Amino acid sequence: MDANFWAALAGIVWIDLLLSGDNAVVIAMVCSRLPPAQRRMGIVLGATAAVGLRIVFAFGVAWLIAMPGLSLVGGLFLLWVAAKLVIDHGAEDEETQASSTLLGAVTTIAIADAGMSLDNVLAIAALSHGNLWLMAFGVLLSIPVVIAGSTLISGLLTRFPVLIWAGAALLGWVAGGIIASDRYVKTYLMPYLPLDEPMLHYALAAAGLALTLAVGLFFRLRHARTARA
Repeated sequence: MDANFWAALAGIVWIDLLLSGDNAVVIAMVCSRLPPAQRRMGIVLGATAAVGLRIVFAFGVAWLIAMPGLSLVGGLFLLWVAAKLVIDHGAEDEETQASSTLLGAVTTIAIADAGMSLDNVLAIAALSHGNLWLMAFGVLLSIPVVIAGSTLISGLLTRFPVLIWAGAALLGWVAGGIIASDRYVKTYLMPYLPLDEPMLHYALAAAGLALTLAVGLFFRLRHARTARA
């Protein structure tokens, strides 16, 4: 197990905590107006939907990520996820409303979870880089996070926003390394750079980290200026 394995493992834990935590918060928000007798059932059904979607998506993407060019796509997607975590942190989703009926709550949760669960599984697939053990670990870890972690995770991220930035930076670093490992990048980019393969890995990893933080900072500052205007 080399440094890349441990970096991928750390990235999977972060992405599960951040993205699965978002699922859990959505479930709690949507169920907040349900009668107390139905609230627990709504949370259970919502968590079941989130977990089920993860399993379905995992089967679909596990074999795709190992194809040539898919590591490049997965790395770019992970960069987008990392930047989006910083940009969106603290912003409420206006489309996610509390529901007063159990059926309405479960329907809303299923729709909201579909996109987030796909994001979560795609990010895990990109981070695992074809390692099915890491892929399975990431999907399994997301289950208890969705079911039991919403209050703790959202509280920590709200109290310590630096954790969002630290997690995004880690994901940006790993995403850059994933891009560097793609066969097409090695074939068509390396001949034009005075870098060997290890140096290309570190250069693109550092670029991914810097780009993630720069994009996140730019949009956060722009949002702050717009809010003051």
